[in-house]
Amino acid sequence: MLAAAVNTEAYLLLGALLFTMGAVGLLVRRNALVMFMCVELMLNAVNLTFVALSRQLDDLGGQIAVFFVLVVAAAEVVVGLGIIVSIFRRRQGATADDLSVLKG
Repeated sequence: MLAAAVNTEAYLLLGALLFTMGAVGLLVRRNALVMFMCVELMLNAVNLTFVALSRQLDDLGGQIAVFFVLVVAAAEVVVGLGIIVSIFRRRQGATADDLSVLKG
């Protein structure tokens, strides 16, 4: 049985589709958690694109960039979830417009 090789264009198309879904979700939804997940989806789409192009060009630069993007995403999770949890503790069903609640 022959294994079908997936070319780079398929990965780039999938990355563009995931990034578009994340961008539309970020612009349309007002729930802070959904917006947070959309940003993570966009970061993962960029990571997929970096890895696909790095593999095609036989260059480790894209994979190193993915490492740094993952570090930034981990820091974003720590800070972002802390802010979102503090908003949800003060107000149930909080939206992105409720950041003014955090003023001390």
